[in-house]
Amino acid sequence: MKFSKLMKERIRRVKVLFAELGYEVYEDSLQDDSYSAAFERDGEFAGGFMINGESKFLEIAFAFSFSTSLSHFLQSQLEKMIEMCYTFGCYLSVQKEEDLSFSVFSKIYFAGLNYYALKETLRDFHSCIEALKEIIDLNQRAGGNNNGNH
Repeated sequence: MKFSKLMKERIRRVKVLFAELGYEVYEDSLQDDSYSAAFERDGEFAGGFMINGESKFLEIAFAFSFSTSLSHFLQSQLEKMIEMCYTFGCYLSVQKEEDLSFSVFSKIYFAGLNYYALKETLRDFHSCIEALKEIIDLNQRAGGNNNGNH
């Protein structure tokens, strides 16, 4: 796969900034004109990020998966979850297939991407994930899986 100079620079820049913030970047994937990778810090927080050659944003993601038996409970909490995402500048996507999953996303405009912008965005993103965990009470619900996929 041959990426443009701009795409290569974006990938390099994002990896450097994550490393400067103490995150390990791994499991990267190149596909068409996009790049995605997982990140983790001290085994405590993991997520993923995506860079699309046609987009001007770095997208950060975190996924939760649940048994479909919890769909009524999650549906009852959806309004709170959306409000929490809005509070922290994130948005969410819900999918129902073999299991029920929802992903939380945040974006940073590449033109404003620097150490402090990524640090603050990740801080808010992490706070959003923690608040969502409290709303859905992952430790108390049977069938829940906080997998941190992207």
